Amino acid sequence: MEPLSVDGAEADGFFDILEERRRSSDLSHAFRTFNPQPYRGATPIAAATLNRMVLESQYLSYIIQEIMVECDEPREALLEEASALLDEMSQNLQLGFIRLLGFALSKVFKSVFSSIHVNEDGLTRLQQAIQEYPVILMPNHRSYMDFLVLSYIMFTYDLSIPVIAAGIPLMGMKLIGEIFRRSGAFFIRRAIGSDKLYWAVLSEYVRTIVRTGYAPLEFYVEGLRSRTLKSLTPKLGMMHMVLEPFFKGEVFDISLVPISISYERVLEESLLAHELLGVPKPKETTEALLKARTVLKEDYGCMHVCFGNPVSVRDLVKGKINRRQYNLVPRDLPMKPSKETQEFVSGLAHMIIRLQERNVVLSAWNLMAVVLLQNLQGIDLDLLTHKTLGLRRLALRFGAHLRWPKNVSDSEVMSSSVSLHHSVVRCERGRVYLVEEAGPGPVTQEEAVFRRAAAVLMCASYRNQAVHVFTRPAIVAVAMRTAARNRTDDVFHHFKFLLELFSNEFVLIPGQAVQDFEEGCSLLQQSGVIGRSDEEIYVRDNGQETIIFLREILQPFIESYQLVFRYLCEESSQTFREKMFSNSIRSFIVKLFISGEVESYESLSSDLQKNVLSALLSMAAVTKTKVDDQNEIRVNKSAVKRIWDMLRYGWSPQISVNARL
Repeated sequence: MEPLSVDGAEADGFFDILEERRRSSDLSHAFRTFNPQPYRGATPIAAATLNRMVLESQYLSYIIQEIMVECDEPREALLEEASALLDEMSQNLQLGFIRLLGFALSKVFKSVFSSIHVNEDGLTRLQQAIQEYPVILMPNHRSYMDFLVLSYIMFTYDLSIPVIAAGIPLMGMKLIGEIFRRSGAFFIRRAIGSDKLYWAVLSEYVRTIVRTGYAPLEFYVEGLRSRTLKSLTPKLGMMHMVLEPFFKGEVFDISLVPISISYERVLEESLLAHELLGVPKPKETTEALLKARTVLKEDYGCMHVCFGNPVSVRDLVKGKINRRQYNLVPRDLPMKPSKETQEFVSGLAHMIIRLQERNVVLSAWNLMAVVLLQNLQGIDLDLLTHKTLGLRRLALRFGAHLRWPKNVSDSEVMSSSVSLHHSVVRCERGRVYLVEEAGPGPVTQEEAVFRRAAAVLMCASYRNQAVHVFTRPAIVAVAMRTAARNRTDDVFHHFKFLLELFSNEFVLIPGQAVQDFEEGCSLLQQSGVIGRSDEEIYVRDNGQETIIFLREILQPFIESYQLVFRYLCEESSQTFREKMFSNSIRSFIVKLFISGEVESYESLSSDLQKNVLSALLSMAAVTKTKVDDQNEIRVNKSAVKRIWDMLRYGWSPQISVNARL
């Protein structure tokens, strides 16, 4: 197989796994000898035996005893309920179904993707890690294709098939749900709440898989599929579960493997944009899957899967957690994690997402999307090419991994990208425009706004795949504009404020404001954009254009946050139901569009609106309480106004905010 050329990355490690599939029999591939090397410390056990170990565990027995006392329920009834929950939840991995899935996926992937590139050195490291310690596979989550392609790669390379944490809606799909279960998926309810028995069964099931080395365990640390294609703030519940066997000394070490999955074109691109605009997500059913099969006739370009270096939990934990605390409580009994443990787990989860981001392979289209969003009225193809090539140079200086086809002219790269993304852009008379959905008959002003917003959000999702490359330098650029002076201290204080404000928008490791500031400044300095002295940061003469460009990358977020602040300050009521928030603010923003007051279509994204609310909660500008089983939000308008002013006018010693970094 020919190696893939990747700028800024180790080019000789990537290979197209579909190339061989196009040359040889899919049937022989599916039914070849499959002989993975398992974890050396594991004794092979059946899925039924694994379930029995969970039901007979001292931990579950202890929790059931607690529930008996609290709720006055008989032990037999609780055991029966626990058994039913486990039956609903558990996987039933069978090689025959993996072979069936392998055969079907070979057909699907060859139809949908032009290539699937994998870094074989990463797979070699993974193979070694699987044999030494329990392995946790931690991919980013951008498409329903994610877990299918990972299992397919593991099967292709004779690696142990993982068991995969999946959402319970997949289980309800006729036939498909059972195929997934027998291919290694175990199903988790989305709304567990305070169901003590469910939490106990799930956590013991996960811990038993890790403790026994039953199989590599795969889960999405982001929790959900990202509808914006941008990294999400990590969810920590599953993270605590997989790490507990190490904390309690039941395993010597655990290897965490960050995996970066990149799509040149995402199958769900239109669906995701409409979900962000409030269109209900289609129910996951077999019938819906069959209706959506027309999607498989489209070309989705290249896909890249990068297996990162295994991360040793044992190495990272040194000096951060006193594990002797776990010796004070019997291993089989529940133990609430200490504050230092919670901070360690949170920092580790954020670090994994940063590693995922660093190994993402970007395409020319991701950079084109950045430029297109700064030229929503259209841009000449020649100018788009010129700006994209300039951005390519900047991205490589900032450490991005970029796939740019070799032996192909730049104009051809651009034209093929426009052609591949015909659902997002079109080229007319040498000028590139966003594509808006056509609909029957005349449209209302409101419908016109939503159609335009859907086009912008589809394009923004591809920019978002690259935004992590520019986040820290761009925040420095914004802080330099809004700081009172160019004094380093002033720029840093405003940078820190922006980090806190955007803490749900971009993945930023808690407590690392200084490191993030240094990283952003260093990248700008090494690129010749800024100069620094002990007291001052200044823009170089030839760096002004880059600084403006970086600020423009963050401008849609800044404008959207300001619109939410305006809504909260202008609303007559200081309290509202969280459930009604998205509909109310969407109506508010649409009216502003129709009146011509605003132009930031990304402000209509429900995910972005929720991120603003989460930031204000952490900054104590709003509070959340339960009223009649619903979340009620109370707004401190003066605090929101203060944060709004800081975003508009910058940090000054007279203005302060609850800094929690």
